[in-house]
Amino acid sequence: MVTINRAMHGKIAGTRLDASPFWEEHVYMSRKTPTDVNETTLSGKLLIATPSIGDPRFDRTVILLCDHSPEHAMGIVLNQPVEGLSLRELFEQLDITRPELAPDKSVLIGGPVDRDRGFVLHTVDFHAPDSTLSVNSQIALTATKDALEAIASHSPPRRSLLALGYAGWGAGQLEDELAANAWLVTDPDEALIFGEHGEAMWEMALQRMGVTPEHLSAMAGHA
Repeated sequence: MVTINRAMHGKIAGTRLDASPFWEEHVYMSRKTPTDVNETTLSGKLLIATPSIGDPRFDRTVILLCDHSPEHAMGIVLNQPVEGLSLRELFEQLDITRPELAPDKSVLIGGPVDRDRGFVLHTVDFHAPDSTLSVNSQIALTATKDALEAIASHSPPRRSLLALGYAGWGAGQLEDELAANAWLVTDPDEALIFGEHGEAMWEMALQRMGVTPEHLSAMAGHA
């Protein structure tokens, strides 16, 4: 286990990436290949929050849903950067061997659950046996330190991001929110997911669907 203190960033008390994969501790992280995805799962889809979300933690968020079944759902928020914390700075505190090789980009707040744990979303050209969860045919998720070592190497995954924490739902919770029109669902876009768009990502994701913020607000007003 790797732990750092983040006294200078009050939102983050510490960060860890364990030797064992996160999903060994959680029954809902059992799917390992994209071929296991069936027609009923939303795994690999993007969720775009609408004004009906009713939770300020997810206001105007864009989430990549990494795992979804009738019993659970788990995803990573893509557009909430940690203020004042860069990937290189975090790598230095984690004693990653070559932090200067890491891209100079922001660390994200991946959601309100387990914010002291790091999750790496990356393209499938990196794979850690028994530690990497396939999200779809192009993107995977790894929560162990070897993913960070790969990012700070001469052979990194083509695209990647690091998020602290994740968004989680229990049985039926996400389905209830979808029925209440709290989320729009769309196909993933690699440039959108891995680009550093920050707050602008929400409107960009809507534009890809041909939807305007004004249209969403009008819909919420008539709900």
